[in-house]
Amino acid sequence: MEKTKIIELLQLRGEERNVLFGEASKVKDEIVGRKVYFRGLVEISNICSKDCLYCGIRKSNDKVIRYNASDEEILSACRFAWENGFGSVVLQSGELTSPAFVRRVDYILKQIKKLSGNELGITLSCGEQTRETLRRWFDSGAHRYLLRIETSNNDLYNKIHPKTKKHSFEKRIEALNLLRDEGYQLGTGVMIGLPFQTVEDLADDLLFFKKMDIDMCGMGPYIEHKHTPLFEYGNLLKPKHERFDLALNMIAVLRLLMPDINIAATTALQAIDTAGREKALTVGANVIMPNLTPCKYRKDYLLYEGKPNLDEDAGFNNYIKTLAEYTGNKIGYNEWGDSLHFQKNKK
Repeated sequence: MEKTKIIELLQLRGEERNVLFGEASKVKDEIVGRKVYFRGLVEISNICSKDCLYCGIRKSNDKVIRYNASDEEILSACRFAWENGFGSVVLQSGELTSPAFVRRVDYILKQIKKLSGNELGITLSCGEQTRETLRRWFDSGAHRYLLRIETSNNDLYNKIHPKTKKHSFEKRIEALNLLRDEGYQLGTGVMIGLPFQTVEDLADDLLFFKKMDIDMCGMGPYIEHKHTPLFEYGNLLKPKHERFDLALNMIAVLRLLMPDINIAATTALQAIDTAGREKALTVGANVIMPNLTPCKYRKDYLLYEGKPNLDEDAGFNNYIKTLAEYTGNKIGYNEWGDSLHFQKNKK
């Protein structure tokens, strides 16, 4: 798919947009099946060493109440996922690289495998790490890793990150390549509707995913946080509903561009539209990440404002029933739901 065609598709509205959605849904059904996989999300800590200009838990935000969920709380959430047929969990945290953090994640990975009899799949989203750390975590049970690039435009990347060696575009790319080298299913993603971002940038993002040969993607609309430096550029933003619509277009086009990867219906979509995740599942997404973080911590893991699902475990079984009815998907209970793209490349 040429860049000019992608730009055209991303800007579709009305009936033409519905045709795009129909094609993406058809491709999804034919290639990855009419099934949605759960990844129970456990936000283990909001302590971060990075200072990204868009992020609510950035190191310099002194308004955040920092927390570390205990090992027992994390493992209890993972046990809930296992006992309720989720198939997989995602351990997410602020970016830390200390020996103590590395050891702790390693221990938790081994305990998750132990408590589930090796049945739970595990995705990590813990930022840039060394090759040695990634290898250690892989050997202890992690097999998927989500490291969002946020934008594939080097200049734009430098506008939304501090100009320091710790926030290097080149280092981010290197980290993505390390993940593939170490055997992980490779996941990345971008924010849609950033200040200074163009539709050409978003088309390049999709082509970047293709070039990087990713296995899974998590992307959603940019939602500002008032305690971040990027908040002052709010006058440059599209209205939230336009960012939402553009995010759905991105998901649909990505499904056409990379038919066999896993695409997540992200929580940021639901922050704008209460049925946002469900709508994403009808236009190409096939993964959803219910929040299993202990409720007392959820309000403090705010990458952006207006985060939904702070009490998502309430009435969860009713939600699953509604989800299946709304989207026409079956739930992949007790399945890892690994990327078909990864499986094909592995052969």
